[in-house]
Amino acid sequence: MVLEFRDEGIFCPAGGFHIDPWRPVDRALVTHGHADHAYPGHRRYLTSAAAAPVMRHRLGDITIETMEFGETRDINGVTVSFHPAGHVPGSAQVRVEHKGEVWVASGDYKTTPDGLSETFAPVRCHAFITECTFGLPVFDWKPEAVLAAEINAWWQANAAEGRVSAIGAYSLGKAQRLLTMVDSGLGPILTHAAVENTNDVLRGQGLTLPETVRVTPETDPKMHPGALLIAPPSALDGRWARRFGPMSSAFASGWMALRGVRRRRATERGFVVSDHADWKGLNAAIAETGATRIFATHGYTATFRQWLESQGYDAQIVQTEFGDELVDDEDAA
Repeated sequence: MVLEFRDEGIFCPAGGFHIDPWRPVDRALVTHGHADHAYPGHRRYLTSAAAAPVMRHRLGDITIETMEFGETRDINGVTVSFHPAGHVPGSAQVRVEHKGEVWVASGDYKTTPDGLSETFAPVRCHAFITECTFGLPVFDWKPEAVLAAEINAWWQANAAEGRVSAIGAYSLGKAQRLLTMVDSGLGPILTHAAVENTNDVLRGQGLTLPETVRVTPETDPKMHPGALLIAPPSALDGRWARRFGPMSSAFASGWMALRGVRRRRATERGFVVSDHADWKGLNAAIAETGATRIFATHGYTATFRQWLESQGYDAQIVQTEFGDELVDDEDAA
């Protein structure tokens, strides 16, 4: 096998490297900067050039090399390259070729363009390692324009009633995607420090985002009537958020498609916004690879494996320590 599944993560025996390992290793190829894929403690990192700034921001002083999308590199006789995954800015699929056999480890991915991340690029291969976070037919994402209209209407209605609109969204990817969707003409946009720190990194890479106001201890909510507040979900549950007075809270996640999850989040609104592929996206991505062997990682693995087998694939389940959209990132407190 070109890639093996070990206790420390996905491993390439011929190349001597790991992909998104969750335990310290010598050489880690990392798909993107979310905490369940970019772990600290590796001796050497290799990632896409677009993912590196966020990884440095989150992991500190690490030894890291970068590659442009589509660039190839030989590692001990194994050819590797990074290809856009569409999940968050800089996110990549890792193509690994050895002796004519090609495997792709997709990391997390989204197949529909969002105007923020590099658009998902299908990669032909013999074996494809796929997430299936939302691997059920019930998960069927709305078009970006429809989601934007829903969020803006909610914000506008709250502002008319004198309430702040607060959305829980993770600081890398989801928060910036919301910023590209909302109408900044409706009012000021306030951001939690974790969100704004990531905004600063991405703006430094040339990403265009609307003007935002960093929330500090000195921030006076009365100076920002009718504001939209974007913060990690955990920040909206405590004292940090109470300073803003009358508030309507919402959570942006693919899991909001499930009524029971909406109730458990105890927010007034749930917007079905996901940075992962939905049911159609997963199936389309797999079909476009041309792969016959599919390895399903985190998500509805058992159900998704059965479905893939019914479609003629050689499908297997792989246990990993990757998370999902209900796992908050490390700087969300």
